Amino acid sequence: MARTMKYAREFVTSTLIGGLLIVVPVYLAVLLLLKGMKSAATVVRPFAAVLPDWIPAENLCSLLLVLIICFIVGVAVRTRSGRVVRERLEVTLFGRLPGYGLIKSLTQRLTGDSEESAWTPALVELEDALVPAFIIETFDDGRLTVFVPSVPTPLAGAVYVLPHERVHILDIPFSQAIRSISRWGSGTSDLVAAMRKG
Repeated sequence: MARTMKYAREFVTSTLIGGLLIVVPVYLAVLLLLKGMKSAATVVRPFAAVLPDWIPAENLCSLLLVLIICFIVGVAVRTRSGRVVRERLEVTLFGRLPGYGLIKSLTQRLTGDSEESAWTPALVELEDALVPAFIIETFDDGRLTVFVPSVPTPLAGAVYVLPHERVHILDIPFSQAIRSISRWGSGTSDLVAAMRKG
């Protein structure tokens, strides 16, 4: 009974944390978008006035202006000077926000925009089982720090330091491993088949 209660408590906690890590950034993004549209409304009001009344012109023009600004900023941060500014902002401002590094790393991995060696999919030996995990870093002596995600919320889990003999790298994309974990292990047979030989 105590073991069941402990499992239920851990499940509820990890699921809640995983849900928060997904819902909060989406909520903040929508909130910022609406705030930006409200600020842009005063700029686009003269242009919206010339359009027919049956079109929600002010809202559409505000949304379009905000999206254009986001696109321009996106283009700007791809330039050399833009990357420098972005990196400085990340170090001085965004890097201090709780969870920013994790969300950034996961987003880059999911979009295939990361060149980091971290978050490499793997299967690790825990007791008598193989468990899906991600390699976070490698020690000088060969040991590995691995993150074992909770099911079905891969943003919550536990961290282990394991010898390299117990960590089996998978030749699959990061997104495939996340998809299997978020689907309660469906597709794990593909993960086992993708274990790197040797």
